[in-house]
Amino acid sequence: MSTNFVKVAETKDIQSSNMRPIDLDGERVGIVNVDRSYYAIGNICTHLGGSLNEGKLEGYDVECPWHGSKFDVRTGEPTTPPAQQPVPAYEVKVEENSILVRKHE
Repeated sequence: MSTNFVKVAETKDIQSSNMRPIDLDGERVGIVNVDRSYYAIGNICTHLGGSLNEGKLEGYDVECPWHGSKFDVRTGEPTTPPAQQPVPAYEVKVEENSILVRKHE
C-alpha cells in the first residue's frame, strides 16, 4: 500500500515560527513550524504569485510579501485580501525527526 508520503526535511531544519520552501514533485510547497507543529501549504500566493516563504509568519497566518494577503497555514484558506482563492494544503506527519508530506494525486 502506497501512502504517498515523502520525507521533505528534518525537524531540526525548520526553526519555530519559520517557513521553508521545498519542491514536491514540481509543486512549490512551504513547510511551516508553529510551536513544533508542522504544516505544509502551497508556497505561491493565489493573488499574483508571491513566494509566501519570503513573507512574515505570525501565529498561524503567513503574509505574502507582495500585497499583504494572508493565509492560514493549517488550511491554506485566505484570511486577509486581496487573495480570495486558497493555496493547497498538504497532510503532514512527523516520524521520529523526519517531516513527511503527502503528495497530491
